[in-house]
Amino acid sequence: MTEIVISIFLLVGASLSLLGAIGIVRFPDVYGRLHAATKSATLGVISIISGVFLYFLWIDGIVVGKLLLTIIFVFLTAPVAAFMIGRSAYNTGVKMWGNTQQDDLADAMRKQKKENQQ
Repeated sequence: MTEIVISIFLLVGASLSLLGAIGIVRFPDVYGRLHAATKSATLGVISIISGVFLYFLWIDGIVVGKLLLTIIFVFLTAPVAAFMIGRSAYNTGVKMWGNTQQDDLADAMRKQKKENQQ
């Protein structure tokens, strides 16, 4: 039974990472690609590392603290890094895909420019 649970974690992680890779190739702009790379790959890596952690815990009886720290580190840093990359792309003028319906950041940037000019 434990091998089945571990295998499920590993397969889910591999599937999410594969979906992230497909999204990077298929999405039309940098923002969509960034979304695909961050969300699915982060969850995929966390699932794989969780499966490895469970393997060592259940099969070998070892608690590997480094794996837990890695899960926490990836969970905290990947979304922040993606946010900063997306914000940098927006601030440098990287255009959104033509069919993008909503640009929430445009209003905030206009307000910030007005405040800075005053």
